[in-house]
Amino acid sequence: FESLDNALEIGRIAKKVSEETGIEIVLTPSHISLKAISKIIKTFSQSIDLVELGAHTGSIVAEEVKKAGALGTLINHSERRIGFEDIKKCVERCRSIGLLSCVCAKSDEEAEAIASLKPDMILAEPPELVGGNISVSTAKPEIITNSVRRVKKISPGTKVLCGAGIKNRDDVKKAIELGAD
Repeated sequence: FESLDNALEIGRIAKKVSEETGIEIVLTPSHISLKAISKIIKTFSQSIDLVELGAHTGSIVAEEVKKAGALGTLINHSERRIGFEDIKKCVERCRSIGLLSCVCAKSDEEAEAIASLKPDMILAEPPELVGGNISVSTAKPEIITNSVRRVKKISPGTKVLCGAGIKNRDDVKKAIELGAD
């Protein structure tokens, strides 16, 4: 989102599409736009930091994300990777305050390891395809099928999503055909 006005417009459009199609849409706006967009449509924050409420200038505190209206947060996005122990702490923190966790995994091997933490969602998203024009469902469909198989074996309740290059209805349809939730 380039600006708050742009973010608000995207939020309104997404809400209209969601209402017209019955498809749940969740946006991940910038932290600056999170509260405003959360009043329009469901949101996740782009990240959280492992700090408690208090004096932590510039940090994104999980409790504040929840107060802003977000339902959950991304963890370990390819543009903000963190170590496994920090992923574990973030998932636990989210669980303890009722915030949904969506952990990004760069490979099906990483998705399998993350599944042991039982997050709410795992987002199979190879970093080299993020922001590109070719979807993971086209370029590397095996990442989706392998992630689904590996994650569901360990944590059947964890939803497996896919990202990276998803641009249109056909990309989404193919991801679902490959087993993504």
